[in-house]
Amino acid sequence: MSAYALTDSWTMTRRELAHWARQPVQVVVSLVFPVMLLLMFGYLIGGGRAVEGPYVDYLVPGMLALTMAFGLEGTMLAVTQDLNKGVIDRFRSMPMADEAILVGRSAADMLQSAIGLVVLIGVGLVLGWRPQGGPGGFLGAVGLLLLFRFAMLWVGIQLALVAGRPEMVQAVQILVWPVGFLSNALATPDAMPGWLGTVVQWNPMSQTATAVRDLFGGPGGEPGHVWAAVAWPLALLAVFFPLAVRRFRGLGR
Repeated sequence: MSAYALTDSWTMTRRELAHWARQPVQVVVSLVFPVMLLLMFGYLIGGGRAVEGPYVDYLVPGMLALTMAFGLEGTMLAVTQDLNKGVIDRFRSMPMADEAILVGRSAADMLQSAIGLVVLIGVGLVLGWRPQGGPGGFLGAVGLLLLFRFAMLWVGIQLALVAGRPEMVQAVQILVWPVGFLSNALATPDAMPGWLGTVVQWNPMSQTATAVRDLFGGPGGEPGHVWAAVAWPLALLAVFFPLAVRRFRGLGR
């Protein structure tokens, strides 16, 4: 990406950050929702069949991965609203790199995702979760989580461009839920029927959750999944990033 496009992307990122100041409730809700899920599964539902050790040590890394997959409706709504209000048409009439609009959107959402990750990690520590993988493992796990989130954001942007209208976002968002819950985020595949456990193990989010657990030094982690946790998001980016940019450039033609 050229310096010109990077400058435009930063301008679009600042636009999205300015929206935060005008819509603080929406930002707070996006941070509180995953915390509520963590507390609900940790205290009310329990779960953790066939999990060795305290369930919180298994649950927190899984919830961190689950949070990186969820919450795309904010991104999708913002893109579809800009499309329908003519905001994107006005931007495209300016001397601006087309991809800068989408990159700015994804950069702002990544910042919000990073803040949400910090909040959820803090709540996990309060609940008694303690990562045992050392500083290197901790940073590696956070890096994998953010990489997965970045890939999912571009999936969301592409789906938003396909949906086209805000009222269609909810229907498209439903597609994300199977990815999240058909995973090992909340329960180990060993506690599932054989065929379902196989599906769960091949889920890209399960690969990230397993690798993160290993890097955090908790139960449910398996060495060797780090490469899969890197390969899956890169594969998703290789598919959905060019698709989103190409569809965006073709709007209105």
